[in-house]
Amino acid sequence: MNQQHEWSALGRIDLNLFRVFDVIYRERNLTRAAVILSLSQSAVSHALGRLREQLDDPLFVREGRGVAPTPLARQLAPGIEDALSGLLRSVSRGQHFDPLRDRRSFALNMPEQMEPVVLPMLIAHLHQVAPQLEVRSSSVHWAELKRELLAGRIDLAIEIARPTDAELRQQMLRQDPLCVVAGPAFTGELTVERYLAAEHVAVTSRRRGICVEDLALGHLGLVRDVRQRCQHYLSAALLVAQSERLLTMTRQYAELVNVGLPNRLLELPLELPPVTLNLYWSREAESEAGNQWLRGQLIQLAATRRDGQAFQH
Repeated sequence: MNQQHEWSALGRIDLNLFRVFDVIYRERNLTRAAVILSLSQSAVSHALGRLREQLDDPLFVREGRGVAPTPLARQLAPGIEDALSGLLRSVSRGQHFDPLRDRRSFALNMPEQMEPVVLPMLIAHLHQVAPQLEVRSSSVHWAELKRELLAGRIDLAIEIARPTDAELRQQMLRQDPLCVVAGPAFTGELTVERYLAAEHVAVTSRRRGICVEDLALGHLGLVRDVRQRCQHYLSAALLVAQSERLLTMTRQYAELVNVGLPNRLLELPLELPPVTLNLYWSREAESEAGNQWLRGQLIQLAATRRDGQAFQH
């Protein structure tokens, strides 16, 4: 198909319908889509009907109390989302951003264990300074993160510091020291010898993933005895509570996860570096007004708590 025919085919479709499609695809519910679009449910249904007719496909079918996408809708969704994100960036770049009036939705990516530490405080802060903004939290692995940032599907990411290239920008947010979580069965003082001789619980979401503490120990030529691996720190803390095994994790998250458990938080007897968290964004988003503003809020929240209490009430 040549370019003239491509533009002719596109000209038969109201491009506003793609925005309706995108919201329905994300929400899987026409009522919620109507609220987000500030339209009546009948207007959303009418728009979907027009797009169904033009694409000759139902696009969404009823499923429970919502809708499910058809195979064609699943095929179209990534391209439509990319196109809308690119258009939004092009239109908004250089425009003034008013946090008190803007209704924009930001996608913030972070490791799963960071969400209960970061998100509640950020949302409470935004409720005061930008009451109409929405922040959607996600957890995409580092291998996919660059692509998602460059495509505009993620606006900002909070991740453990690691090397990257010129297409991504980064700035340090905070550093969090490691500590050791011990259950009631582990008594007495924790020494280097006892730490290395003990059995350990490690947390990683990947089958062959290596923990940040094991990397640090490796740099010292040391190896610990990891007897149990699991995906979540809460699971690990519960396992520690019923055994003599030890868990190493950042102190800030340890204080949150171990509330209500009989575990003790002990000083790490080895001098391992703190975990450094960086803020990442794409080169294309560098000068975008809304992205700049949200970066500033996150950096300010971290900077005002240099005493180690960043992102806590």
